[in-house]
Amino acid sequence: MSDALVTMSPKAAEAVQELTRLNIDSAEGFTAAAESVDDARVAELFREYAAQRTANAEELKAAVAYNGESPAESGTTRGTLHRWWLELRGTIAGGSAANVLAEAERGEDAIKHRYEAALNLCAGTPIAELLMTQFRGVKAAHDHVRDLRDAFKAAE
Repeated sequence: MSDALVTMSPKAAEAVQELTRLNIDSAEGFTAAAESVDDARVAELFREYAAQRTANAEELKAAVAYNGESPAESGTTRGTLHRWWLELRGTIAGGSAANVLAEAERGEDAIKHRYEAALNLCAGTPIAELLMTQFRGVKAAHDHVRDLRDAFKAAE
């Protein structure tokens, strides 16, 4: 990591901490969904996205630690993704893969928007490159989940 990360602004550090918590929430949610959904392909996809979000969180934690702060170690109880996963857990109990994917797509919208806001805040800073790399993965996941959701709905 670049020495410039040491000078991450307080606002940038706060945005990175929030993304860390959101990635933790998302990883936990994808893991729970993978264990509950009855479609093996969707379950495997959710496990892959859980691993991606765990890796994202670890990278963000390293950036925060390099900046001299204590990184977030748990998700947020107030964030949009947390509420999304609580709703998803309720949906999974009697829901189809299409319903689970619809809820997952809503959550993916939320994390995608948080990355966009953080990228705007951190534009031109060393952390922006890491955020952009992660955002590309989040956006690809969002688009894939959306496309699967649409395919499952069409098949119903």
